[in-house]
Amino acid sequence: MFQNRREGLALALPAAVFACVVFLVPVAILLSEGFRGAAGFSLTPYVEFFSSALNRAVFLRTLKLGALVTLVAAVIGYAAAYAIVNLSPANRGRVFGLVVLPLMISPVARTYAWLVILGRTGFVNQALTLVGLTDEPIRFLFTETAVFIGLLQLFLPLMIISLISALENMPRDAVPAARVLGASWLQVFTRVILPLTKEGLVIGGTLVFTGSLTAYITPAILGGSKVLMLETLLYQRVTVANDFASAAVIAMILIVMSFSANLLLKRLARARGR
Repeated sequence: MFQNRREGLALALPAAVFACVVFLVPVAILLSEGFRGAAGFSLTPYVEFFSSALNRAVFLRTLKLGALVTLVAAVIGYAAAYAIVNLSPANRGRVFGLVVLPLMISPVARTYAWLVILGRTGFVNQALTLVGLTDEPIRFLFTETAVFIGLLQLFLPLMIISLISALENMPRDAVPAARVLGASWLQVFTRVILPLTKEGLVIGGTLVFTGSLTAYITPAILGGSKVLMLETLLYQRVTVANDFASAAVIAMILIVMSFSANLLLKRLARARGR
């Protein structure tokens, strides 16, 4: 057995070295730029970054939209996943295919579709004008609402897929047993479904939150320069200002936020389990 393990490690070593050289080393070099000062190692770039009111506003906006998208995706995801799991096998496969289908379409095309829907002459404004709720078009584009809608539509399938997998592994008689014992639907969700599907929620929440933080196309198209987020700010610092130190600081902040969200979700799941 020990010999087999050594052979497995020997076979995996070239792939590990390749991944380290191609991925980890460039990332480490980039992130090290954020700790360079005039006299060597320094936290001055981080102090300067957060001393700017614009940077603080962008940071808080990114954190707020990421958390809000994750929360709403979890609520919608649980309802959709529970409904899909309780379908017949044939219908379940068809509906699951519809959930996966958006992931096969380019995020650029999916985001540009919202320009047609939310534009001044788009479907939403035409519908509001037709029913008499407004006399002139409402500006939806280049707002936080538009960015929120685009990010939610972009990453909601990841949450639904994660929760479907978790619900399928849940005992089939758990919910009927809780209902027979007199539990309300709220109690069934909080005391039965949520504890038994916490791993799927952690995975889905991490994917959605991290994706919302690091997505560039959707905030750039739907938010523009009026709704800056960390990823669009990073792009501007590199391409416009040629400021790689600030870009490295933003990259480190995004990485820390992603790992922190994963650790927080895991801790909440453990606490709920106890």
